[in-house]
Amino acid sequence: MGHDRISALELVANLPRGLYVDGRWRDSSTGARSSVHNPADGTVITDVADASVADAQAAIHAADTAQKHWGATTSRYRAELLRKAFDRVIERTDDFAALISLEMGKPLAEARGEVTYGAEFLRWFSEQAAHLSGSYAPAPNGGYRIVTARQPVGPALLITPWNFPLAMATRKLGAALAAGCTCLIKPAPQTPLTLALLTQIFHELEVPAGVVNYIPTVDAAAQSRALMDDARLRKVSFTGSTAVGSILLHQAADRVLRTSMELGGNGPFIVFDDADMDAAVEGAMLAKMRNAGESCVAANRFLVHTAIAEEFTERLAARFEALIPGDAFDAASTVGPLIDARQLAKVTELVDDAVAEGARIRVGGKPSGGEGYFYQPTVVTDVPDSARIAHEEIFGPVAAITTFDTEDQALERANATEYGLAGYVYTRDISRALHFAERLETGMVGVNRGLVSDPGGPFGGVKSSGLGREGGAEGIEEYLETKYLAVQL
Repeated sequence: MGHDRISALELVANLPRGLYVDGRWRDSSTGARSSVHNPADGTVITDVADASVADAQAAIHAADTAQKHWGATTSRYRAELLRKAFDRVIERTDDFAALISLEMGKPLAEARGEVTYGAEFLRWFSEQAAHLSGSYAPAPNGGYRIVTARQPVGPALLITPWNFPLAMATRKLGAALAAGCTCLIKPAPQTPLTLALLTQIFHELEVPAGVVNYIPTVDAAAQSRALMDDARLRKVSFTGSTAVGSILLHQAADRVLRTSMELGGNGPFIVFDDADMDAAVEGAMLAKMRNAGESCVAANRFLVHTAIAEEFTERLAARFEALIPGDAFDAASTVGPLIDARQLAKVTELVDDAVAEGARIRVGGKPSGGEGYFYQPTVVTDVPDSARIAHEEIFGPVAAITTFDTEDQALERANATEYGLAGYVYTRDISRALHFAERLETGMVGVNRGLVSDPGGPFGGVKSSGLGREGGAEGIEEYLETKYLAVQL
């Protein structure tokens, strides 16, 4: 039946709100706690333990101690544990959705969609775990054999963002556990509750002590620095801004740590004059408005052929105008709030700057007012290259539209960014679609499709959008080392 706001708060009251280190829930060593807010109205939901550097060091000790045993478990054992976790998450879909809606703000229906998506990573990596393999081959010059084996990297620090608090955690945690790595997982301070419930599920499934460690903190910089200076940590996986990712890469360089970085995006959405207009508008809504635009793969720049630009804009604006911002637990709501006041201010600044530079507002264009961090679903046209919104990641419910006349012009403008995470191309000409997609400087391309995220696909970008891949067959590779044995016969 699902939760209303009151029952969701009752769920929170019964949720563990400490740290989880070495197989048990405990308070922070300093007694510090941090508040969790509901972005729909700014109220405090609850508080959680705030891990100190000493707590992080206790967690890496636990993870390092458990690594030898966990890395030696059979792949079948790890696969079955992950499958049980998948089943348990699905059983508690309503609980997870309620927590996501409370602390992140997305409407309940969309939160349930995240639970389905996030759980699938546990199932996907449970299936991958039992298929790890090496190789055996004669050396080219004969006389001995070349044997390769796959081994877990070792203890991994997993740093997750606030926009998909379950799915970004399972995408990392599923791969790491399947590979045989112990984990320290740090949620964004805005959304620790969803991950607390996931950690509780692993505790109930009797995951061995030290294998999963949950260390929320508001001082991520101090915690990360201390852990990355510790020789026992062997891997860092981070999802977040390019600015923070760059800092972590500099820190990782000192110890040559293995890293996976899924960073910022500035996704181009290209609509050619022969596109299926119905499909393009529907795809635009999905690519732009999923999670109120707070997604690294969100369509950021809409590049529309001049011949169809007005029709596309009118139809998209009509769809935006019909959206209903509101509280996640209101069944009529179709768009949630932004995560906090800082993000609301950023989106407001970007739109105001675009207008000052000559752009036109077709729909929306300002904060909704009242309680919470809501911004009106907004369509902006005639966006000049001088506007910040043409270059910076928006992370909000704003579609910025510009036009093009030729394919080469569209490609040049699409690639004119430091980012390269996801792009979208709409055309009925499959030859043009593939040729264009191959030249688009992004790690992922949606061809006549507004959704690229899938557990079975390798998620990641190029240029300043990151390193490595999550999901797909490639996802588990990020947590494995290849050992080569030269065997004399």
